[in-house]
Amino acid sequence: MNRCTSLIRIFQLPTLAALCACVAFMSATDARAQETGALNEAAAGGRNFPEGTLRGSFLMVEAPEIQLDGHADRLSPGARIRSPRNMLLMPATLIGQKLLVNYTRDASNLVSQVWVLTPDEARVARTSAARPSSGLSDLWPFAVSAGPRDDGRTPFDQLPKFGE
Repeated sequence: MNRCTSLIRIFQLPTLAALCACVAFMSATDARAQETGALNEAAAGGRNFPEGTLRGSFLMVEAPEIQLDGHADRLSPGARIRSPRNMLLMPATLIGQKLLVNYTRDASNLVSQVWVLTPDEARVARTSAARPSSGLSDLWPFAVSAGPRDDGRTPFDQLPKFGE
């Protein structure tokens, strides 16, 4: 014999209302995230790539050494390279192949994730930031710019000053 049926019904209604409100909020948040995060490739039937993803021409020299857009670069430890079917590729299988890819960088400015593009994804223009500069010049406040440098024969009064 169940004597608490009225008490259960009293608590079911607010719980159900709170659950519906949470679902509505989550779907609205997810829709906003898809509008801002999903870029052109997903609209053309491709994959969703994270914000800040760059596009470039990728050449595996010898792991972890790579070339991006003709410039020497490195893969980060634990870097992931994904095929057009979104399966992991081993770096040794890509040596000498030139591929069009989307990629992201980690905090130390190494390439951390690489996606080999399908023909549909490659046709879509990607709006992305310019290629970030390499080195510690972005982080180290005392880095000298590419201005005049000391060649060993420069008189003291003509040497570059701090911040030049």
